[in-house]
Amino acid sequence: MANFEEQLMALESVVEKLERGELSLDESVHLFEEGVKLSNACKKELEAAEGRIQVLVEQGRNAMRVVNLDVETSGEE
Repeated sequence: MANFEEQLMALESVVEKLERGELSLDESVHLFEEGVKLSNACKKELEAAEGRIQVLVEQGRNAMRVVNLDVETSGEE
């Protein structure tokens, strides 16, 4: 599977092709489907990365503990 950056570049390429409006309906639908798959893959990758982000919190005498970073989402999908 491609990494996030490769998937994002592929998604940007799909969007550019669709925005040009030079494709047949069938080609446009096929590219749109590919774009949705790429978008979902990117979203999944971002969610996984968010889950791995951790913050070190100082606790007492130079002791540290690891806690998950709680990131709010915009709610847009």
